[in-house]
Amino acid sequence: MEKKITLAEIAKILEKYEIVELEDVKIKGDIELELAEGGGVALPPSIAQALQSIISAAHISSSTTEAIATTAQALQSILSPGAGAGVQKAQIPATPAEELELIRTKFEVAKTEWNGQIEEVTIGATRSDGGTREATVTIGGEKALPFYNFDYQMPHPPVISVDCFDMPISLAKAVREHYEDVMEDPGEWAKKNVREFGADMVTIHLISTDPGIKDTPAREAAKTVEEVLQAVKVPLVIGGSGNPDKDPEVLEAAAEAAEGERCLIASANLNMDYERIAKAAQEHGHVILSWTQLDINAQKTLNRYLFKLGVPREDIVIDPTTAALGYGLDYAFTNIERMRISALKGDTDLAFPISCGITNAWGAREAWMKDSPIKEDSDWGPAVYRGPLYEIMTGLTLGIAGGDMFMMMHPKAAGAVKRVTQMLFGAKEAEDEGKKVKIEEWVTWK
Repeated sequence: MEKKITLAEIAKILEKYEIVELEDVKIKGDIELELAEGGGVALPPSIAQALQSIISAAHISSSTTEAIATTAQALQSILSPGAGAGVQKAQIPATPAEELELIRTKFEVAKTEWNGQIEEVTIGATRSDGGTREATVTIGGEKALPFYNFDYQMPHPPVISVDCFDMPISLAKAVREHYEDVMEDPGEWAKKNVREFGADMVTIHLISTDPGIKDTPAREAAKTVEEVLQAVKVPLVIGGSGNPDKDPEVLEAAAEAAEGERCLIASANLNMDYERIAKAAQEHGHVILSWTQLDINAQKTLNRYLFKLGVPREDIVIDPTTAALGYGLDYAFTNIERMRISALKGDTDLAFPISCGITNAWGAREAWMKDSPIKEDSDWGPAVYRGPLYEIMTGLTLGIAGGDMFMMMHPKAAGAVKRVTQMLFGAKEAEDEGKKVKIEEWVTWK
């Protein structure tokens, strides 16, 4: 059986067993040396040192065969030019530079063929559509994984809807400082999101309707929706308080008040009367948010129920729940990614744009607490930065997983996520350069 052994390994063996002389030892085999282009024999320092060690340690005796002695002398002459008289240094003719030719090759990214396609959903209605919005947003339509434009160019970049509420609420200082002047007026709050912070959409949360907060009547909440619609001309997301008993009534009234505006009604879920909410959305020309809790099977089930109610596919956006950074982001990423891959493989029950509640990042105490409650803990750093960073990291992570729409709170975090996703999308003009950013240049783009 043939076995290759390096000269370095031989040197180690001799050193390990303190061998200083070899007698009547025959070494058979070939020595492979790497030759330099410029002529002669070039040895890496490590090999040269190993060869020198062998020669120094072995002290090849006169009883050793002539072949071994000759080899030793040759190696000695390589390591120490001029030593080993009578042995000529090996010479390899150099190849003229003009005879060298580089082999040209082309780098290509392997493409994946997907069978499915994500449904394309438009939110908002302009005057020509029967609404009053100045613009609409369209999400979905993908035929490949997010931002993998080598397979298939994403038809639409992710969009961001910035939160506002129908009453003043307790907010982290890093967020509150941006909204202290408008928290008493939902219309002004929404307007600030659009005019100052560039929101693609606005989400109005009707949290005061919760019986445990103010128990605001559904009709009064509907008036708030009308005020926000008049204050801004971007598409709207309308959310309730999350109370399973009150939300169906509230969202039904809100859908009626916003008839024709094609808002996103948030949301229908298995824990409440989703049928009532879905029917209201259909009757008044809106899109429905199908919300489940980190469960693929539950998401498929709810979507099938909506199909049976006659909800058109182009009127459904799904929300598998966002477990944000600090709350199990890895699980949310896996859940969303699995849904997107299944949809692209042909699972039509999951082939819908995905909405992510990035605002949930503020639920992690590390996002807003001033200091760690653990005395032995290291410094967490300024809270004014931590919260926005938690939102940014959550948004970008879930964008890579397959998120098409992000509901966010901190305006700077929303702006950062928008800039990065637009850049990865490859069709955003750089504000500071006035030119289109190419996808292959995104790493070096400033």
